[in-house]
Amino acid sequence: MSNIQEKHTAAGAPAEPPAPARSAVRGRLAVAAVTLGIFTVMTAELLPVGLLTPVGRDLGVSAGTAGLMVTVPGLVAAVSAPLLAVAAGRADRRLVLAGLMALVVAAHAASALAGHFAVVLGARVLLGVSIGGFWAFAGGLALRLVPEREVPRATAVIFGGVSAASVLGVPAGTLTGELGGWRVAFAVLGALALAVLAALVLLLPRLPAERGLRPADLARLPRESPAVRAGLVLTVLLVTGHFLAYTFIRPVLQERYGVGDGLVGVLLLGYGAAGLAGNFLAGAAAARNPRRTVLTVATGLAAALVATALLPALPGPAGAAAGGGAVPAVLLLAGWGLAYGGVSVGLQSWFLAAAPRAAEAATSLYVAAFCLSIAAGAALGGVLVDAVALGAAPAAGAILTLAAVVLCTRTTRIPPAAARTAAPAETP
Repeated sequence: MSNIQEKHTAAGAPAEPPAPARSAVRGRLAVAAVTLGIFTVMTAELLPVGLLTPVGRDLGVSAGTAGLMVTVPGLVAAVSAPLLAVAAGRADRRLVLAGLMALVVAAHAASALAGHFAVVLGARVLLGVSIGGFWAFAGGLALRLVPEREVPRATAVIFGGVSAASVLGVPAGTLTGELGGWRVAFAVLGALALAVLAALVLLLPRLPAERGLRPADLARLPRESPAVRAGLVLTVLLVTGHFLAYTFIRPVLQERYGVGDGLVGVLLLGYGAAGLAGNFLAGAAAARNPRRTVLTVATGLAAALVATALLPALPGPAGAAAGGGAVPAVLLLAGWGLAYGGVSVGLQSWFLAAAPRAAEAATSLYVAAFCLSIAAGAALGGVLVDAVALGAAPAAGAILTLAAVVLCTRTTRIPPAAARTAAPAETP
């Protein structure tokens, strides 16, 4: 396995341009706007997770086919992240982010009005472009929005938007769908995207790129940095393993634990609270030791998926009503959420530490791997659920996350100062 060296800077990779001079308050407001944007695009990607059953029932497709609503934008985002990073050139990142958020608005308007599953998938393609580009540009913006001493905390806040999408956005969307129907859930998220678009335009400063990325920069970085290569493999293992199981968490809760429709959203909100706590705990720890942080969250996630795969199925709704199914489901989701909440910020800290002078290039590769892994997890999970059994998806996820634990134990420590040296000095 590859060892992580103290510094892995790709020769010739473009450094991030200096952060503009700005007040602390303005910088924090800008971070808040980017965080809300990350939350919105990631919630948009994962919203179907809690709505697979009603969408599939309404549009006449199976649960496995409905899972394509997660697979399609993940695949598109994986391609669009590096392509948009190159194509954007020196364009003002504020305008790029605003344009990508406008795509989210359009995609959700189309989904809410769709009368056929093919229309929904077409809208999800549009959404995938936005997801890949927005995350690729936003992931390293903390380096340009706040002073160097605040970069680790601001990075944790921004990636708290990723964790909050998985652990709060999806449950909230699920509850909205249960109360008003899945179309209402899509429409509400589209309205949120419109509000975020306004916040980005008003609160972000001009963010011109010093020079655009070149395809050669993206190809060179993993070739020259063992740490980046290891981070990409870890991303694939952890994220694919998680989404193998999480994409089908609703049918797992209902069929294996006898949880009724009305309790699914509530249980996912509990999962969300644990996950948000996990994000900030991991963010603080990753500023000191990214490798140990990723190892810890990988171990916790593997344990949760092993438990999901091995715990026996419980009788149906009657057992859940008596507490037989809901209690183990609560305990399982709490541990799962706490572990997965640290994945995004832990891995982002890994990449910033591994490539401190090529933050945008490293983040683009990370986002591509992350989104491709979401798509792979959802697609493979759909195949396993339809062709084998519902329990096969978490079992496969457990195997992949255990492999990630093994990989982490074979790497050496990234110096915590590396991530902080990524931030260039502010201009006077």
